[in-house]
Amino acid sequence: MRLSRYFLPLLKETPSDATIASHKLMLRAGMVRQNSAGIYTWLPLGFKVLKKIEQIVREEQNRAGAVEMLMPTIQSADLWKQSGRYDAYGPEMLRITDRNDREMLFGPTNEEMLTDVFSSDVRSYKDLPKMLYHVQWKFRDERRPRFGVMRGREFLMKDCYSFDLTPEDARKSYHKMFVAYLKTFQRLGLKAVPVKAATGPIGGDLSHEFHILAETGESEIFCDKRILELDPIGDVDFDSDLSEIVEARTRLYARADEEHEGWNFEDLPEDQRVSARGIEIGHIFYFGTKYSEPFNAKVQGPDGKPTAVEMGSYGIGVSRLVGGIIEASHDENGIIWPEDVSPFDVGIINLKSGDEDCDRVADELYQALIAAGLDPLYDDTSDRGGVKFSRMDLIGLPWQIVIGPRGLKDGIVELKHRRTGERENLSPEAAVAKLTG
Repeated sequence: MRLSRYFLPLLKETPSDATIASHKLMLRAGMVRQNSAGIYTWLPLGFKVLKKIEQIVREEQNRAGAVEMLMPTIQSADLWKQSGRYDAYGPEMLRITDRNDREMLFGPTNEEMLTDVFSSDVRSYKDLPKMLYHVQWKFRDERRPRFGVMRGREFLMKDCYSFDLTPEDARKSYHKMFVAYLKTFQRLGLKAVPVKAATGPIGGDLSHEFHILAETGESEIFCDKRILELDPIGDVDFDSDLSEIVEARTRLYARADEEHEGWNFEDLPEDQRVSARGIEIGHIFYFGTKYSEPFNAKVQGPDGKPTAVEMGSYGIGVSRLVGGIIEASHDENGIIWPEDVSPFDVGIINLKSGDEDCDRVADELYQALIAAGLDPLYDDTSDRGGVKFSRMDLIGLPWQIVIGPRGLKDGIVELKHRRTGERENLSPEAAVAKLTG
């Protein structure tokens, strides 16, 4: 993409209501614009990142054996009354009435809807287990939306639901999602800490939140330092026993403030205690028959008797992750994107647009990178070099290729790595080879 054709409305000044790094940088970098309290338009740069994160989440859900579908944003209030959550959920639920005076709501989650779908179509234990998910926009009318997309009212979420015959089978599904979440966050360049959590309005008796540690986190996290030092998870057979992986990450102390047990934490050696702020990026629940019972979601068991299915739900805030990644990966100059979620793979900076040699080499590099399967952003504008450098640092692409008259006299361009700041003088061909090698 040539920058002269792209829509990238940067801000020179940070709006006064932006208080955390991700909110400030997403506004300044032209990723989002606020429409009303907690509701944002995703501009092209932000939308590209959002879709890349969504695709990584999708791929890991599919690997774990979940099947994608799509449910509507507007739900019937009758479903929520059947489960008993319509009044219990509170003012965060946006309740509406259609033209026929039917009570409706903008879905904050989908346990009721999918349990209703399941109960209508699955009859036998032979059809189990099932894990179904979708990626859909949700709405929760936060009392005080703040921190940009980190705590907005409208947000993109992946929610998955598991259906099993027995509690033992349900825990296997829970383990699959637990591991799938860790692998997802690894691919996003994040070290996620699974902490024991309260179940809240969703219900159930087993729940974990996944947090990344960041100064701007809303929760206080207390954990054993060793949980941060565990090796990344490699290739996984999701049909195998995953309890060992889960056990290695749940036997060590990790709690958010609401579940924190000081006496247990204080039993750890002082040099192993970590107390930090955390940003929640995922939450998983096992709640048994809480929803299958009221919706009569039963299957014929091996003994011929109707059995209420055991259920779990598993959520990832896809749009929230955009802010979370920025909170974990930025510096004083701007965003630093992990390569797998960067909106573009490399930025090309032509320091002297209009110069015949600079234009020629920049165009050749641009075409060579595209031919090699990369997605470059070519700054072909007539702006000053300082403006181009600061803009490219702000939007945080992993690599920059700088083309200027002085270097071209020696047949070289400069390749800069955004995260480390390392610079290397290479021939244009060598720069392409390094980026594609």
